[in-house]
Amino acid sequence: MDNKEIYKKTLTFSLRRFLWDAASLVIIIVVAAAGFFLADKFASKGLIGLAIGIIIGTIVVAIVSHFVSYVFKAGQIAMMTKAIADGKLPDDVYSEGKKIVKERFLTVAAYYAVTGVIKGIFNELGRAITSVGRAVGGDNGNAVGSTVSSVIQTVVGYLCDCCLGWVFYRKDEKASKATLEGAVLFFKHGKTLMKNLGRVFGIGLLSFAVIGGVFFGVFYLIAMAFPGTFEGMAVKLAETAASGEKNIPDFLTNAQNLMLVTAGIGGVVMWGIMHAAFVRPFILVGVLRNYIESGKNERISSADYTELDKKSKKFAKLHAEEA
Repeated sequence: MDNKEIYKKTLTFSLRRFLWDAASLVIIIVVAAAGFFLADKFASKGLIGLAIGIIIGTIVVAIVSHFVSYVFKAGQIAMMTKAIADGKLPDDVYSEGKKIVKERFLTVAAYYAVTGVIKGIFNELGRAITSVGRAVGGDNGNAVGSTVSSVIQTVVGYLCDCCLGWVFYRKDEKASKATLEGAVLFFKHGKTLMKNLGRVFGIGLLSFAVIGGVFFGVFYLIAMAFPGTFEGMAVKLAETAASGEKNIPDFLTNAQNLMLVTAGIGGVVMWGIMHAAFVRPFILVGVLRNYIESGKNERISSADYTELDKKSKKFAKLHAEEA
């Protein structure tokens, strides 16, 4: 199966993830709006109610997501890995993916334990690379370090997913042992994987411009349909700023500007949801294929593990536990 076929066959996970994320966003918006109107009606503290509503909605969504959304991401990676390794996928891709995830990790806690270690290892390796830029010294060094850090964090996200794919690929090996192998493979074949960088950032920027731009326009049109609401919020912000309770920019005390900011935030949020659900998996298929192909015939030695022990404390700790 080529990358496009794999992407299309595993798109069911993307659709489910998108619907869940969209529903989560609606829940947060509804709870935040309820907080604003209730607090404004009974205590004239609409902005405080809005903030409390956002916090409560976010907490509720985060708790539920912990037990639901991981299946969408992990199941898709599991099926991508199976397609790359076996060259075919079952008819019911979603059920098979969910089954493999639950067989591999048994519990939600086990999944998050492994992914937590994976992120920790790659973040440590990323920080080590970033420190090279900062070592230049002064403001220039910090600027270089910050730029490198942003790039590394993006790459780390894909590498974590690839390492999770390797855990599924090595289905007869303990998840923790497969995690160690996955980290070593990146360390040994990093140059091969870096070939995907242009694709990662090029498609990412394009999706931000297109998806973010479209939804900015949509949210701005929606905001224009409720001028009274934004005028009321602008007045509240102006009153809060005048009282000295909060440091609020004058820019936000104008209803028109508030519409633009709201539309901008909405555009970025919707880009984040759609990019993660549809665009990122499209990129990931190719990165994951390179990752697995580069490691299929690799013979990892004890010296490889020892070398990485020196570069990551989390890796060294997991290695010691496995030993």
